[in-house]
Amino acid sequence: MDQPLTPSTIGHTSMVWQLVRTMRPRQWIKNTFVFTALFFSEERLWTQLDQVLLTVAAFVVFCMAASSIYLINDLVDIEKDRAHPRKRNRPLASGLLSPLVAVVAAMVLIIGSFGAAYMIDPDGIFLLVVGSYVVIQGVLYSYWLKHVVILDILVIAAGFVLRTIAGGVVLHITITPWLLVCMGLLAIFLGIGKRRHELVLLDNDAGEHRRILQEYSVPMLDQMISIVTASIIMAYSMTTFSAPAVPRDPFPVLMLTIPFVIYGIFRYLYLIYQRHGGGSPEELVLKDVPLAGSIVLWGMTVLGLLFFFRPT
Repeated sequence: MDQPLTPSTIGHTSMVWQLVRTMRPRQWIKNTFVFTALFFSEERLWTQLDQVLLTVAAFVVFCMAASSIYLINDLVDIEKDRAHPRKRNRPLASGLLSPLVAVVAAMVLIIGSFGAAYMIDPDGIFLLVVGSYVVIQGVLYSYWLKHVVILDILVIAAGFVLRTIAGGVVLHITITPWLLVCMGLLAIFLGIGKRRHELVLLDNDAGEHRRILQEYSVPMLDQMISIVTASIIMAYSMTTFSAPAVPRDPFPVLMLTIPFVIYGIFRYLYLIYQRHGGGSPEELVLKDVPLAGSIVLWGMTVLGLLFFFRPT
């Protein structure tokens, strides 16, 4: 959460710190989608140190690329952010970070992420995925698609799917279609929740801050959330039924993790509707103990099942 600025804090805040804030390190948790292919691979690549390090490197590349996009977004929205009750405290909107510094940093991060992507995968496929991510999220979304109703949410979801694909590309493995569908639906769910939070937070001024919000209404988004929620549970269930990383005889053991997913989704809905959250999914994950606990238990259960059960 962006903290209110005071004269004392401004006097002790360095340009580097303001740049780091704008790069949104808390948002890097979204790049963990890169690890999905590693843990659900039939080859049990998560037991091989070189493959784990390769995926970690891909994670770092996406952190660099994502931070460059956050810089671009804040540069594009600098005037609108100044009218937002929370975003006006961001470094660029508040004047604590020079736009020139942000532009240079964004260019350095983009070039660095492209160079690192090529070093990781000289075939260029991983570079193509990272490049597509930067173009779609940093250019098309920032300047055009975020003003197109429904597509603005779907484009954000596409970024999560590209992260998942990237994890498979660097490991040279095939990702099951159900897993990609599941990741995409989860991203859509988070995107809709964020839009709803913006509408509720800004109320009658929503359209003045972001034009696209005039195209949405709370009832419409609630209906979309209901549809996507059911779809996520079904898609994840199908993912556990067909996952090649664990045995499916006498039953797909990965389905034991379904209750954690259902609880996590319902808990997130509770935070949206009862606690008026959803504007920053990464903050909810880090601060809400029950939600974080369900994710940790899910992860531990998945790892336990992968460790003790081998596909036949």
